[in-house]
Amino acid sequence: QVQLVESGGGLVQAGDSLRLSCAASGRTFSSYAMGWFRQAPGKEREFAAAISRSGGYTAYADSMKGRFTVSRDNAKNTVYLQMNSLKPEDTAVYYCAADPDGLVTMRAERYDYWGQGTQVTVSS
Repeated sequence: QVQLVESGGGLVQAGDSLRLSCAASGRTFSSYAMGWFRQAPGKEREFAAAISRSGGYTAYADSMKGRFTVSRDNAKNTVYLQMNSLKPEDTAVYYCAADPDGLVTMRAERYDYWGQGTQVTVSS
């Protein structure tokens, strides 16, 4: 089992950048594929990005390609989401999640473990 704690959210202006972090407990972090999802008020949770166990493969939602970068540091048990050129429509609670099967997937149901989320608010 793994516990996930996100940090790094906040209030920024359109065009700014933020880097979210997700710290994982446990010794098996490197065996999990990791994903980032977000949920805006009144909307369903949506996929943002995912990264393979080693970090060698990443996937992004189309709306985030070129602006968001997911990375991980297995020595620090941490996964990151660098978000650039933020837009008001990026406002949401951002969650990290772990897939023990190690599959890079956009499907939320494949992820067994979830953090509590961190709020990102982008003002226009």
